[in-house]
Amino acid sequence: MDLDGCRPSLRSETPDLEGNGSLYSPAKEKAANRGVYNVLSPFTILRAKRLLGAAKLKLFLCFSVLCIILFLSSRLSSWMGWNPHYPSSVYSPTRGGYTVLINTWKRNSLLKQAVAHYASCLGADAIHVVWSESEPPSERLKAYLKKVVFSKSQTTQKPNFRFDINAEDNLNNRFKPIEDLRTDSILSVDDDVIVPCETLDFAFTVWKTAPFTMVGFVPRMHWLDKEKNGVAYYRYGGWWSVWWMGTYSMVLSKAAFFHRKYLDLYTHKMPSSIQDYVSRERNCEDIAMSLLIANTTGAPPIWVEGKIYEIGASGISSLKGHTDRRNNCLNDFISLYGTVPLVSTNVKAVNAQHKWFW
Repeated sequence: MDLDGCRPSLRSETPDLEGNGSLYSPAKEKAANRGVYNVLSPFTILRAKRLLGAAKLKLFLCFSVLCIILFLSSRLSSWMGWNPHYPSSVYSPTRGGYTVLINTWKRNSLLKQAVAHYASCLGADAIHVVWSESEPPSERLKAYLKKVVFSKSQTTQKPNFRFDINAEDNLNNRFKPIEDLRTDSILSVDDDVIVPCETLDFAFTVWKTAPFTMVGFVPRMHWLDKEKNGVAYYRYGGWWSVWWMGTYSMVLSKAAFFHRKYLDLYTHKMPSSIQDYVSRERNCEDIAMSLLIANTTGAPPIWVEGKIYEIGASGISSLKGHTDRRNNCLNDFISLYGTVPLVSTNVKAVNAQHKWFW
């Protein structure tokens, strides 16, 4: 008889042992594969994920608050008002500079502030004051301003300072040619307008890319209002028109760069009837210069974004009937040219260093 067939199986009687000496259990093995006996349970993992997500949110909020604080700090000085001695950072003497041409009229206190500010700008190679009053400037005023220029200038070679004295009161005086200029670039400003040095640096850089174009900070526009009996009538638009329409065709010479050659063209080549008009009306020399440059280049001006400060009382723009007078100037000048030389554009030069996003 085959005894092997009747021999009981030892495997069925001998319990299987795991490596650690405990009993082997298939159910236990399946549970382990499902993670029941893992060190980290599903509840623990879920809780860890939630904590990690909360930490990420807190880090993001802290970073956002920090960015806002840095932004507000950088803008605080501009909100508080004009900083008259804001350092100039872009200008390099090897790239040349500009001549500041300040038009003034019986506002010596404003003139002193303007001269002191522009003398502190590194790009100012010379400062000329257009003087058209009946009495010449006093020796005391001249000595004071020369001392201010010397003390405020941050360059080794101090800006050349002088008064350009005129025998008669005439708005055309502000665009008379200047002898012995060392720069091609003219910065034309009114005595009550302050443009921060850093803003001037950027605008000067823009002007150098298009030196025969007018580059400025105060945009204006024109548009065809109506036409009757074959005669067109144009409207002069101020700042709010520019803001609403998103276009402009002029920048005012109260704060603008242009090439020195336009001083000669304005005085000797522009129709004398326009100069007579400006002299008679005591207005619109800035519109005349815009028309002259547009007629010469066939191109629009360039508006540079930048905050400027008007430190005086309200000027002639606040007087009653100012808009009508500007409309008349525009239409009369266009009729003298026989065409509309102004070119409209919506291009604006912006310093990307002051923007969060490109």
